[in-house]
Amino acid sequence: MSPSSFGFDKIVPNLSTSPSGSSKQDSTPGGPNVPAERAVVNCAVYVDGARVPGQQNLRTALDYVRDRGEGFVWIGLFEPDERQMAGIAESFGLHELVTEDATTGGQRPKLERYDDTLVLNLRTVDYREHDSVKSAKEIVATGDILIVASREFVLTVRHGDFGGLANLRSHMEDRPELLALGPSAVMHAVADHIVDAYIKVADAVEVDVEEVESVVFSPNENLEIEHIYLLKREALELKHTITPLGTPLRRLTQDEFEVVVPEIRHYFRDVLDHHTLVAEDVTGYDERLTSLVNAAIARAGNKQNQDMRRISAWVAIAAVPTMIAGIYGMNFDNMPDLHYKYGYYAVLAFMLAICVVLYWLFRRNKWL
Repeated sequence: MSPSSFGFDKIVPNLSTSPSGSSKQDSTPGGPNVPAERAVVNCAVYVDGARVPGQQNLRTALDYVRDRGEGFVWIGLFEPDERQMAGIAESFGLHELVTEDATTGGQRPKLERYDDTLVLNLRTVDYREHDSVKSAKEIVATGDILIVASREFVLTVRHGDFGGLANLRSHMEDRPELLALGPSAVMHAVADHIVDAYIKVADAVEVDVEEVESVVFSPNENLEIEHIYLLKREALELKHTITPLGTPLRRLTQDEFEVVVPEIRHYFRDVLDHHTLVAEDVTGYDERLTSLVNAAIARAGNKQNQDMRRISAWVAIAAVPTMIAGIYGMNFDNMPDLHYKYGYYAVLAFMLAICVVLYWLFRRNKWL
């Protein structure tokens, strides 16, 4: 796959970013773009694959590209609110539905076109190491990345904690031949990296599934059905997060979009192949966990039956001496062998013999 790690810098109010990573406060405080600037984590202009030196903000970066008629602006945003996104939409001429998608997390992966602007919504996943969990969200965390691409700019809007994007911008800047292909190269790189993250999370979940399998089918292990159920819930959410991306990726490989250059369309086929494989794996994990839940319930039911048989066997053994003692404990003057010299010892021996026989029978039938 192509280079696949993408960076967002630490969020700083009124950020304008230079190639060296320095930042300054907006030179026009109170201006219309100040709220928008606070959601910006990185802003840069690229011409012929190279980053243009100098400090840029939203307005100056876009003006630079439009005045020269070449290059594009790459802007990274983190969880912009409606006010911030409205300012960005006004500057870049975005459709109001794009603004809505950019400020709303948890959406289904999709690909939409608004005139010459292409919008790709992606779901992110991040595996969390855990020993014991109380909720499904403690196993895999999800988020969103929205990519808005046009000929002059590409916006990447991130929602949620997804630390896997720390270095992709710098990696792509080391490959100017890729950035020279334009905004679609950024779209591909982000999608590629997210699918790579899917694969890593799927591998980690597979380890969890295998551990659960070993516990379910090991007679000496303590079985916690709740943990299996939580893992099942997370596998199902992972399936719903990953699988829908196949349709947008397939469209990017088959349909012709003005923003996506032919070279990048070929790269998207590779991303689609990897996504198809990981989607099949996750679906398989979900089915395996369904079987494990059923097996765990059956094992728990079998254990309860064994416990009930064991309890019933001991109750039956205890019932014999209780019954005999109850009979001879009745207050009657005339009872068989009541005054027999060895009657007490004979009754004890009889009760013991009956109990031993019952114990042997229950052991033979594996009730004890």
